[in-house]
Amino acid sequence: MRTTIIPAQITTVEDKIAGSLNMTQILILMFPVLWTALIYILFAPAMKLVPYKLGLIGVVIMICLILVIRIKDKIVAEWLGVVLRYQFRPKYWLYNKNDIANRTIDIPDIPDIAISKRKTTKKASSDQKTEINISDLVR
Repeated sequence: MRTTIIPAQITTVEDKIAGSLNMTQILILMFPVLWTALIYILFAPAMKLVPYKLGLIGVVIMICLILVIRIKDKIVAEWLGVVLRYQFRPKYWLYNKNDIANRTIDIPDIPDIAISKRKTTKKASSDQKTEINISDLVR
């Protein structure tokens, strides 16, 4: 029996769980069930089926059913992710060779210099007037 080694980059293994559904599809299909329970319990009138609740439930079910459809062995949700990543990519890339990202910066250590305050030799004169008369200001 002849064996060959296949590189991991070439092969992709997709786990099939129920029929041809993979885990992503099952999770997307479980979301409407949880959404329905949430709407049925929390929205007014609680625990009663009302037409607006049916509309909200129907919209979510249709969206989830569309997202699990396979196109070229990928589900629509994956294609949507690819398109959205492309649309929201940065449009312009500015190259700056002075950028400090991923660089080791050599910053020298500056020693702390002890600074002492000088003492004044003159004493402050205390014979100044603290009161100012208006008659002295106006002449």
